[in-house]
Amino acid sequence: MRICFWGTRGSLPSAIDGAAIRAKIKRALVQADGRKFADAAAIDRFIDNELEFPVAGGYGGNTSCVEIGGGEQYTLCDMGSGLRCFGEQMMARHGPARPQVYNFFMSHVHWDHIMGFPFFPPAYIPGNTIRIHGAHPQAWLEEAFHRQHADPCFPVQWEQLRATISFISLETDRWYDIDGLRVKAKRQFHPGDSYGYRFEKNGRSMVYSTDGEHRLKSEAETAAMVEFYCDADLLVFDAMYSLKDMMDGKADWGHSSNIVGVDLCLRAAVKHYCMFHHEPAYDDATIYSVLGETRRYAELIGENQSLQISTAHDGLVIDL
Repeated sequence: MRICFWGTRGSLPSAIDGAAIRAKIKRALVQADGRKFADAAAIDRFIDNELEFPVAGGYGGNTSCVEIGGGEQYTLCDMGSGLRCFGEQMMARHGPARPQVYNFFMSHVHWDHIMGFPFFPPAYIPGNTIRIHGAHPQAWLEEAFHRQHADPCFPVQWEQLRATISFISLETDRWYDIDGLRVKAKRQFHPGDSYGYRFEKNGRSMVYSTDGEHRLKSEAETAAMVEFYCDADLLVFDAMYSLKDMMDGKADWGHSSNIVGVDLCLRAAVKHYCMFHHEPAYDDATIYSVLGETRRYAELIGENQSLQISTAHDGLVIDL
């Protein structure tokens, strides 16, 4: 499976501003002071090998949208603003004359997770097939999408979409076979409920678990999530807040912390923990700092356990 991240922020898109770009340039120039670069390749090596990620690049500002490759069709989790970028690539790759099938798995239908759909070009092209899967009641899913495509929210009405669109309701804790992937949904604590998804293929497993607050207060609930995550090759986890933020008043907001993610991963023997759904108020330097704190915490409590820890960013690709 190839996992492509098209959007990794939570709650709402967060664009970088001019002052932040200027600060990155300034830090890069300070670090390059006195150097001479023979050519563009030398500049690239300097950027790639000597600058920290928040200076050399950034985490992006699009909301949740993750592609899971491996089948003949396209499979994605959620339709945040990152879906627009994915749709543009589909148009460049296939154009309007080669219809495709798109399977979406919705964690829930809060606005940041569906806002990309009105800007998804394949939805407007006859011949494309779009299947929207979710563990919420089918009527709930349909209402959210129809309402978004209605006055006064958006100028294009739902009836004007030309793709064949269907809504498919899934039962939790039950396996489904969809386009060569085994898929199972799990309920998570979040206002209005949210659902994580476990995908398996050819002995590899990936869990998409965003917008869930895992409090670790109930051993039964914790054990159920540990079982859901067990031995996953990759866990994409809602680590929206640092532990400090959680303790400073963001408990019961429906999201988890970086530290809770480590605890669950170690108990579940997850191989790769990828933090996701970043707080929109965090700049690139803050997200990078949280990554460092998370790795140090894992080293302290993990003893001899091997856990790879990373932070998702728009454009990241992980092969399993």
